Amino acid sequence: SRGFGHQIATDYLRKFDAAMRKYSITVPDRDLAYAPFQSPEGQEYYKSMNCAINYAFANRQIITHLVREVFMREFQGTAKSMEMELLYDVAHNTAKVEEYDGRELIVHRKGSTRSFGPGNPEIPEMYQETGQPVIIGGSMETGSYLLAGTKEAEQETFGSTAHGSGRTMSRTAARRKVHGKELEESLAEKGIYIRSASYAGLAEEAGLAYKNVDDVCEAVDSAGISKRVVKLLPLGNIKG
Repeated sequence: SRGFGHQIATDYLRKFDAAMRKYSITVPDRDLAYAPFQSPEGQEYYKSMNCAINYAFANRQIITHLVREVFMREFQGTAKSMEMELLYDVAHNTAKVEEYDGRELIVHRKGSTRSFGPGNPEIPEMYQETGQPVIIGGSMETGSYLLAGTKEAEQETFGSTAHGSGRTMSRTAARRKVHGKELEESLAEKGIYIRSASYAGLAEEAGLAYKNVDDVCEAVDSAGISKRVVKLLPLGNIKG
């Protein structure tokens, strides 16, 4: 889904070059190119972005189904008996039309995700009392956190929080610094099982390429924009 989204962005940066001339728009950097939201170009991009979001949801649904099939085959049980229900699925790196203080706005979330608090009509009924589940990923070495959205986030950050610990180095830099084979052996010593299509791809996701997830979740919790519920520790990782 990352590649699909990147292609859409690349295509529309080119289209928006022409749109900006059409609407007499100037920006200091080409990567900031845009078109008015209600223009034909703006609406076309918005629909394409939503298409990428739907693709990502569908992709994760298929992965979930395949994981369940493996567990059912290996453990001779049903997904329900093994409590393999989906807790939550959420998109990040999006633009959503939402209402704040009586105004309809386009909320851009880059490196962030929704963190709606209890009682928000946008979240499912089962989470109305707790707030929206928030997933903040760390790395395949350090684990991740499950948090809950807050009303404070709706007041302070347009209902947003971090969606991951964030990278400290690029994928290219990580490949230069980390040897995939050594990383695989190191993870095995920690009891973390790895399957990867390539050692280069594995190196890109090394723990040292990311910020400390404990510090990140402490920060968002202290800021009140999402509250920690549980930390998840890695047992196995699959890298495409």
